[in-house]
Amino acid sequence: MELLLRIIKYFNRRSLQTSSPSSGNRAPARGHVHSQLKANIEAIRAIFSKAPDMVMRSFFYRPTESHAVLVYFDGLADKNSINNNVLYQLMFESEDIGVAKGGRLGKRTLPLLPVTLGHITTISSFDQFELAILHGKSVLFIDGVEQAYAFNTQGWPQRAISDSQIEASLKGAHQGFIETSEMNVALIRRYISSRELKIKELSVGSRVASKLSILYLEDVTEPELLAEMERRLTSLNVDCILNTGELAELIEDNPFSLLPQFITTERPDTAASQILQGRLCVIVDRSSSVLIAPAGIAAFFQGIDDYSTRWPVATFMRLLRFFACFLAAFLPGIYIACISFNHEVIPLDLILSIGQFRAAVPFPPLIEALIMEITLEMLREAGIRLPAPVGQTVGIVGGIVIGQAAVQAGIVSNLMVVVVSSTAVASFILPNYDMASAIRLIRFPVMLIASMFGIVGIIVAFMVLIAHLISLTSLSEPFSVPIAPIRISDWKDVFVRLPLWKMTTRPRSVRSLQKKRMGSNRSDGENK
Repeated sequence: MELLLRIIKYFNRRSLQTSSPSSGNRAPARGHVHSQLKANIEAIRAIFSKAPDMVMRSFFYRPTESHAVLVYFDGLADKNSINNNVLYQLMFESEDIGVAKGGRLGKRTLPLLPVTLGHITTISSFDQFELAILHGKSVLFIDGVEQAYAFNTQGWPQRAISDSQIEASLKGAHQGFIETSEMNVALIRRYISSRELKIKELSVGSRVASKLSILYLEDVTEPELLAEMERRLTSLNVDCILNTGELAELIEDNPFSLLPQFITTERPDTAASQILQGRLCVIVDRSSSVLIAPAGIAAFFQGIDDYSTRWPVATFMRLLRFFACFLAAFLPGIYIACISFNHEVIPLDLILSIGQFRAAVPFPPLIEALIMEITLEMLREAGIRLPAPVGQTVGIVGGIVIGQAAVQAGIVSNLMVVVVSSTAVASFILPNYDMASAIRLIRFPVMLIASMFGIVGIIVAFMVLIAHLISLTSLSEPFSVPIAPIRISDWKDVFVRLPLWKMTTRPRSVRSLQKKRMGSNRSDGENK
């Protein structure tokens, strides 16, 4: 009994330690900015006690004949902008700015600053100072003034705008998002130059504040969707949001589903196209992809090139993607079912050939398929992690060598290599990486069910997958629209892609405020 009580006390003590706020949460307010410069410097050094990259530039501010200090982080701020637009102006061009030389300042007197920067904000507390300097701003403290001034001098390292690596386009734009939210917003504004494009900024994170930006068209987007997205974002209680994948996993409706319920894209034209349909776009600072919500199943099979090529070609490619999705999920299972149970569905000549190939294989079809599928997944991951030239060599040469060696060693049959290769090619056709990854995982339980129940098991697995799709929601909206519930008017851009002049309305499944998006654009030619 005494041992049991000790165990209970131990776990109670551990639970209290776990539930208590972490030491990394944002500290309470450290007070207001002092009028004495020396006290402000001491407070700054107490906040950033071990920060060798923090720069404190002291100088004499001539209009008030007092000392001043400019504080910023080396690497987060643009030193050229600080030297040319801040320090030079304050030290050498600040003679006649509205404060008499030699005049005394009261505690709350605000001098006019001769700084050639577009946006200057005042700071009254050290909590505001901490946020400003950590976001790349430079902060000016003047002796005798109870407020500080924050200048927009951000200049952290960032890469140039380049094409997306996982969403390649043949005829579309060759620009991709980068890891700076301001640049990503500007890229979307280049496509949607409208005053109706609204941006709502939020800050999420108890340890490190992550800036989130919700972009939408005010006269098109349903207000309930915006309110639901804002509610989910503001209710998050996390240390920090580092990328869009973390955010999607935290706010999705069904976290245990293999299928993605939000669209993540690295292409500004794709994001702009979804916003014009009435959806929301969430930009996460420090992430090179954005989140689109709500998402429907059809959106994962639409590529940006579908709308820059002629509609018959785009329709063929759309149907090919749906067929490839079925092959990627069910082709290995169908092979196992036909070989293990349903021999009667195979033509006689083919089954004799299969029997000849499988005569030297010691494993049942399920083990044979698992060996090849797992080997294929390892080759795929190796190709991604290695440098591009080496990764392509490993993917091509490794697949050929390992497949041929496995056949000659009698581990797998020739037909199994063909099935696995076809499955891999089919999974590469899907334009959305998240959906392609989910389909790759779905085929493993399908293979297991097919080894136990044959074709009947595959049919049951297909019905369970359809039922799961119907039950899913994205931002509380049905995930399987416009297929279930049926929206016939939206089928113009689902399985087929009809001519653009036929798609005059926005998808009903998005519940946009404005349904019409174009008028009649069919020209009256000779063969009208």
